Amino acid sequence: MTTIGRRTFTLGLAASAAAVIGGPSAFAAPQGDRRRPAEPFFDETTLWDSTVDPLVNYHVHGLVVLPDDTILVATEGRHEVCDAGPRDLVVRRSTDGGDTWQPTQTVVASVDGQSWGNPAFLADRVTGEVFLFYNLSLRLPENTSCSGDSAEMYVVSSRDGGRTWGEPSHLAGLFDAFPYTWALHSPGPGHGIQLDTGRLLLNVAHRRVIVGNTVEQRFYGVAGIYSDDHGRTWKATGEIPVSTGYPINEARIVQRRDGAVVINGRAASGGNRQRITAVSEDHGLTWSAPKLDGATGVFNAVDASVVRYTGGPRSREVDRLLFSRPDAPMRWNMTVSVSYDEGVSYRYSRVINPNRSYYSDLARLSDGTIVLVYGCDGDIASFPRRVAVARFNLAWLTQGRDNLARGPRLTEHTYDLGRSAPHATLRGGTVAVVREPTARGGARALYTPAAAGDSIEYPIDVLRPGDYELWLRYYRPVDGGTVAVAVDGRTPRVSTLDTTAESSDGYDVVRLDRLRLAHGRHGVRFTLAGPGRGGGTLISLDELSLIEAPAAADVRESVTVDNGEQGYQVVSGTWSAGTGVAGYYGSNYASHAAGTGSSVVRWRPALPAEDRYEVQVSYTAASNRATNAPYVVHHADGDTTVPVNQKVAGAADPRGGEWASLGVFRFLGGIDGRVELSDAADGFVVADAVRFVRQG
Repeated sequence: MTTIGRRTFTLGLAASAAAVIGGPSAFAAPQGDRRRPAEPFFDETTLWDSTVDPLVNYHVHGLVVLPDDTILVATEGRHEVCDAGPRDLVVRRSTDGGDTWQPTQTVVASVDGQSWGNPAFLADRVTGEVFLFYNLSLRLPENTSCSGDSAEMYVVSSRDGGRTWGEPSHLAGLFDAFPYTWALHSPGPGHGIQLDTGRLLLNVAHRRVIVGNTVEQRFYGVAGIYSDDHGRTWKATGEIPVSTGYPINEARIVQRRDGAVVINGRAASGGNRQRITAVSEDHGLTWSAPKLDGATGVFNAVDASVVRYTGGPRSREVDRLLFSRPDAPMRWNMTVSVSYDEGVSYRYSRVINPNRSYYSDLARLSDGTIVLVYGCDGDIASFPRRVAVARFNLAWLTQGRDNLARGPRLTEHTYDLGRSAPHATLRGGTVAVVREPTARGGARALYTPAAAGDSIEYPIDVLRPGDYELWLRYYRPVDGGTVAVAVDGRTPRVSTLDTTAESSDGYDVVRLDRLRLAHGRHGVRFTLAGPGRGGGTLISLDELSLIEAPAAADVRESVTVDNGEQGYQVVSGTWSAGTGVAGYYGSNYASHAAGTGSSVVRWRPALPAEDRYEVQVSYTAASNRATNAPYVVHHADGDTTVPVNQKVAGAADPRGGEWASLGVFRFLGGIDGRVELSDAADGFVVADAVRFVRQG
């Protein structure tokens, strides 16, 4: 029997007296009765607006809620639209849970062009003191960019809830012992946390100077700071092992129910990326190797927030984490999601603002109100016009599928595919167990098939009959294969996975199906269907979850392949990257002048199953475009050429791109289907993104 664990989330229980320090249940009661209604609610307030307020731009934020529900929001008040130009650190404060806000308070002012940045709060729930960390950025004379070369860290604190602030302390020398010659030290931004042990912990990003170093040579990385004496002294943690291929910088940390600490950060190199995670099992002192994590999908590499909403060590509450980010390949579509499995997956999501969206941070009030501060709106791709604070409750976020009184009514049965791998049935090939802290149970299975058609099958015991969602967390190595999944010999709705890593090794999660399962033993089989898009054949599995829930999860049933990303290929010719015409998906588009058809690009998706899919294409419309751009759809029933008039714009989407439909076609699951575009046209042809939307 391979049932490893069972967790039930049926009631939003009151917290025990031994709740985690700094968790929601440890909040002191707010002054006055500010209880929000149980029914869904949402409101939003603008804190800074560059078209109204005195400074040119407001960007990069910190957020904290104090034990009495006082809210503090910090941001960089920029005198120039520049990451290393003159910057103040300004704060706004609310003592009534966000109903009203006090005027802007300049905590650290720019003098003679000083560039103060990266605000990050950390509140001590024992002493009541709140710390504000920040840095002073400097540029070398030969640096012509708008990013600093070096930055030293400072901290200032308040013992009266942010009314007044003490003298700043220079945190010099904390990172001198690291072997990377890091010169720039950037706290947070956002917020740090207090662990159940009382330790104060904050992540800090680092890199070498820009001048004279390529991106790889800058050694982007994270090593935090901690205090075990309530902020009297600070020490450096160990670093997350530095990866030059997929480096981490701006991040958040959260403590899991089991006491481990997880960091979730952005890719320092930018682009449309998955997040990066690492785990510490000694309260932040040392860290596992970083891995990609697809739990929150693929979106713009931007500062995003994760925060514990309920639960945690020694709590009797439901475990809930919240995650905020602009859910798009560019900075649009601010979205907040909720997880019930400590960030392994995020079940429900809601869009806060479909327009331009930037950095964000999350917190909560003692009555359960969620507080989100985020940059939004404007016409600049990297910097917001205004900074807003949104307030809403769990019922609004989940659209009634969860609230603090009733709970989400979920039951999860977990099956550890890593530790139970030696008991699985092999049909060819070999299997090994890889112990890894980023695996959910601490280990994953690594199956090496000898040939296509080889398989590994797990016996799964179902304790009672019911309708179950089957969720699979699996590992994506660079040399991953294409895998066919079967449950009791049947193909689930998602039956084919290309497990090739997008750019570096990491984890992903997928809902396979919702199935009626009888009591007793079942078999889940994973078969090598063929090589993945990287040519590999490995299969690596972490955990299978069976979830009983009254409401369906939010699952996006479409696959998008953008130019320049995995699945896109320049078959022949030279296609130029461009951003001159708006309306593209992702960071740019490719184009080619009218020709003979000798220049070709290809989009090759990894489709979840044999089915009918609507094929949509994104392009930037302009007067010099072709009226007959020849897209060729290679589908299960043959090849179909569809000419598209690229002078006419498609339909805009909040996540980016302007889309036109090529029609609905049947495709096999996996990586056999493709779409191609050539230059055999009467004008410029644009190759941007292709989207496959599953029907039915």
